Amino acid sequence: MKSDLQIQRDVMDELKWEPYLNASQIGVAVNNGIVTLSGQVDSYSKKLSAEKAAKRVSGVKAIAEDIQIGVSPAFRKTDTEIAEAILSALKWHSALQEEKIKIKVEDGIVKLEGEVEWEYQRNNAKVAIENLTGVRSVINLITVKAKISPTDIQQKISAAFHRSATIDAEKIQSEVVGNKVTLRGKVRSFAEKEDAENAAWAAPGITSVENKLQIEVPEYAFEE
Repeated sequence: MKSDLQIQRDVMDELKWEPYLNASQIGVAVNNGIVTLSGQVDSYSKKLSAEKAAKRVSGVKAIAEDIQIGVSPAFRKTDTEIAEAILSALKWHSALQEEKIKIKVEDGIVKLEGEVEWEYQRNNAKVAIENLTGVRSVINLITVKAKISPTDIQQKISAAFHRSATIDAEKIQSEVVGNKVTLRGKVRSFAEKEDAENAAWAAPGITSVENKLQIEVPEYAFEE
């Protein structure tokens, strides 16, 4: 079992490995496998990259995000300029129908509303704009409209688990009630836990995923 100190070192090394980030700007603290990230970066996408890097490290049980965004004056944009850039990004995204999405920008914080048919469309709307200059945060309130039965959803999720190279499908159970999926079982890492959740979100019509998967702590044999 990894110590908090080893997890901290591994997370710091993973941040250094990420070419998009300046690891010296990000502080890392670990307590009982829970990683707290602090510091300041100049874009929302860098904040997300730091969080994703930490999640990839084995032994990490949860992430507490306390990174602040300080946009440089040279890259600061007005809310109107940000809104125009968002509309253009959504318009050129082939997986989205921009007319179904409404946006509001206030002090660089973007709120998305509307209705789509698939969770990947909801997620793509956020991904399409989180790298735009001036964006400080994205609040995604887009809803997913269901068009498939819970039984079909559960079968599709199970099939997705079995196709995945990173998920041990035999140790994960999914339960679908309405448009909500509940995941239970054991996984080997935070990354596998997240992969399973992402696979569930990819099912059509899903509007909620409750991830109750537990991370198994590997046992190591030591010679005296």
